[in-house]
Amino acid sequence: MPSALPYVVAVERLVAADQQTVFDLLADPAQHPLLDGSGSVVSAEPDNPTRLSRGARFAMTMRIGVAYRITNTVVEFDEPRRIAWRHFAGHRWRYVLTAVGDQTLVREEWDPTRVPHLWPWFALSRFPARNRTGMAASLERLADLVAPDLSAGPPPSPAPAGDSG
Repeated sequence: MPSALPYVVAVERLVAADQQTVFDLLADPAQHPLLDGSGSVVSAEPDNPTRLSRGARFAMTMRIGVAYRITNTVVEFDEPRRIAWRHFAGHRWRYVLTAVGDQTLVREEWDPTRVPHLWPWFALSRFPARNRTGMAASLERLADLVAPDLSAGPPPSPAPAGDSG
């Protein structure tokens, strides 16, 4: 089994929303449990900022086997193009947003390049593969949150008053 991770794990998806709409969702830590496709983000802590900014700290209740609390710090913030945070271990979760017409190409990255001393553990624990799967599911959730099922057509009109149906 390799002892090094010479890459950043990344997943991309085109979503039917503009960059600012996507960025606003990512910059709201209360939305992170709704976005998480890995099943590990349980809830946002109530004392989090309502909107993230560079240097902002926010915490999540997590569960990977056991429940725990993790505090993150925003380390990259270029609205509406890029946002990234890290926790004590040092690897980064990053979102890079690129406008494509009236849509947005969302690239989610798990970046362990700043913590080479942890690469053997990441490789043994299969973190890269598990993260890729969870990230793909997260981008599906993000797409649904910013642009609910467009194929279903417009919502039905309410029944006229007095119509018992």
